[in-house]
Amino acid sequence: MDRELLLLGLLRQEEMHGYRIVERVEADLRYCTDLKKPTVYFLLGRMEKAGWVARTRSRQGKRPPRWVYHITEAGEAEFQSLLRHNLSTNAPARFAGDVGLAFLQALPPEEAGQRLQVRRDLIAGELNDLRQAAPRLGPTELVLSHQRAHLESELRWLEALINQLVRHSAPDRQLGGGTHSNSEVTSQ
Repeated sequence: MDRELLLLGLLRQEEMHGYRIVERVEADLRYCTDLKKPTVYFLLGRMEKAGWVARTRSRQGKRPPRWVYHITEAGEAEFQSLLRHNLSTNAPARFAGDVGLAFLQALPPEEAGQRLQVRRDLIAGELNDLRQAAPRLGPTELVLSHQRAHLESELRWLEALINQLVRHSAPDRQLGGGTHSNSEVTSQ
């Protein structure tokens, strides 16, 4: 229901036509959702049927008429319920890249370190992009701040893992062999 919360939250700020909602999602909220245009329109239709949003035709100048969406009283009540639920729960984080970590020992430590360095560089680039994002007051800044904190933590963790792999790349040692293991990284 996070997607519905997001759309209702945007419509609480102002009435908007669907294209403007998509623009806001892609420009301002891309760090907290991967909501795509077809899904936005699908959800708007479903929320209209539920009575959470209503739409009216609007025409500006010589442009073709557009549907403009606004939140209803029922939508406001649902928004409040969804917001309270969202803020008081935790969904476990799952990272797609963790599947590879489960099998990291299948690669020689040196190669594993090189592959993780590529990942580290990608994360550093994403973090740099986030730091360059124009800071804004309000919800967008909180989302950006949260994303930055996660990426900074991920960088620290990856750097510790890469350093561990470098220490274990000596010919007579293997990651996870002897007295060393992957659990060292999680405790750092």
